[in-house]
Amino acid sequence: MAVAGGAGGEPFPAVDKCDVDASCRRGGRRAVVVVSDLDGTLLRSRRAFPYYALVAFEAGGAARLALLLLLAPVLWLLRRAAASESAAVRVLVFAATAGARVSDVESAARAVLPRFYADDVHPAAWRVFVTCGGGRRLVVTATPRVMAEPFLRDYLGADTVAGTELAAWRGRATGMVDARRGVLVGERKAEAVREMVGDGEMPDIGLGGRRSDYAFMSLCKEAYLVPRDPVEAVPADKLPRPVIFHDGRLRLRPLAAPLTVAWFPVGFLLACVRIAAGALLPMPWLRRAFGALGVRVVLRGTAPAPAPMPPSTGGRGGVLFASNHRTLLNAVFLSVALGRPVVTITYSVSRLSELLSPIRTPYLLRFSALFAELTDDILPVATGCWTSMFHGTTARGCKAMDPFYFFMNPFPEYTVTFLDKLPAELTCSGSGGKSSHDVANHVQKLIASTLSYECTSLTRRDKYQHWWRNAF
Repeated sequence: MAVAGGAGGEPFPAVDKCDVDASCRRGGRRAVVVVSDLDGTLLRSRRAFPYYALVAFEAGGAARLALLLLLAPVLWLLRRAAASESAAVRVLVFAATAGARVSDVESAARAVLPRFYADDVHPAAWRVFVTCGGGRRLVVTATPRVMAEPFLRDYLGADTVAGTELAAWRGRATGMVDARRGVLVGERKAEAVREMVGDGEMPDIGLGGRRSDYAFMSLCKEAYLVPRDPVEAVPADKLPRPVIFHDGRLRLRPLAAPLTVAWFPVGFLLACVRIAAGALLPMPWLRRAFGALGVRVVLRGTAPAPAPMPPSTGGRGGVLFASNHRTLLNAVFLSVALGRPVVTITYSVSRLSELLSPIRTPYLLRFSALFAELTDDILPVATGCWTSMFHGTTARGCKAMDPFYFFMNPFPEYTVTFLDKLPAELTCSGSGGKSSHDVANHVQKLIASTLSYECTSLTRRDKYQHWWRNAF
C-alpha cells in the first residue's frame, strides 16, 4: 500500500485525502487502473433496496413490489446479524426477479434505473473515478450485473463491471444467483478483481465504502474509503452523458415504495372516476369537474375564440394548434382549456384510449414538419404536466394504461400555454417562403423557450428505438 491508514482506526484513508493529480503521475504511470464498489461508494446510498424496488415494480407491477416490502423485516434482521450481506442480497434478488423475464429486468435496468442512479452519484468518489481512470475503470458490486452495468458503462464510463450473476431458465429469472460465483461480497469481490486485472497485477487505486470491501481494496496500490457523511450528488450536467430518455411509471423516489403500494388501489379507483367524468360530461363542464376531483388545469395566454368557417373552404378551416407531446391526454386538456372539443392529429393511440377519449382522433400522423403544410393558421401551444407518484407516459409499458397512471396521481396538474399565432411571413405560403422544416423548427424553439427546455434533434422514433435496443 502506498498510503497510510485513516482516522478512527480505519485501515484506509478517506477518499477526500486522495490527491488525484499525484496519484495519476506517481511512478510515471499514464494509464491508471481504478476499481470501485457501487453502493455507498460511487453512489451515495449504501442500501440497494430502492433500486430493487424499481426493478420489482417495472418487471412485476405493484404485486411484486408488495412482496418485496413484505420481506423488508427479514432484510432488516439479516442486516442486523453478523456477516449477512450475502443472505440479504439473495432475498432481494429472489423477491425482485423470481419468475420475471430476464429481458424485462434488463430493459428496466437500461431505461429506468439510470435516471435514479444519476441522481445519487457521490462527488468525491466520482472525482477520483473519472480523473484517474485514464487506463481502465472497473466496478465490482454485489448488485446483479444486469441491473448495474448499463448505467455504469453508458453514463459513468466504466470499462468492465463485475456483479452478482442471476440464474435463469428458459429466459426467466429463477430468483437465485449463479451457483459458481455466488453473491459478490467479501473475498468473492477480491476474486472478481483479480480476474478483471489479470494474475499478478494490482489495480492502482481502489475505492470502497464498507468493511466487506476491504478484501479487494487490499489488492490495490492505493485505496480510499468513502465516508458516510451526507453530501450533495454530482449535478447531472457534470456526468459524461445526460439521461434524456426515461421510461418508467414511478416518479417517486423508490424509498417511498410503501406509500406507492398503499395508494395503488385507491389511485386506480380515483382514476376510473376521473376518466369517466372526462368521457361523459360535456366539455364546457370538464375544467370545473376536474378541479373538484383534484385535477388542476392551468391556463396561460389567451385562448382563441372559435373562428368562423369561410364558405369557400367547404367547412374546412380554423386554427391548427401545434403542441409538444407530454402524455396521450394532451389534446384532452387542450380541449378543456378551450372549453370545446378539437379534432386531434396524432401519431398513434391505443384502442382503449380511443374509446375513452372525449374528442375525435381520425388521423394518424407523425408529429413532424407535415403539420406546417396543412394550414397557415398555426398557433403554438406549450403543454406541461406535473405528477407526484406516477409518470403518465412510457415506451415499454401498456400504452392503454397511460391515462390511468396519470389520473392515479393524487393531485395531477396540466398547464396549457397559448402562444401568439405565427405571422404570415413565418408560414409556408407566406411572404417569407419558409419551408415546412423551417416552420417546425421555429415552433419547436418557441415552445422550448416557454418551457425552459433545450431543443434537440431527437424524435419520437429515437425514443422508441432507444427502448427497442434496450429491450433486447
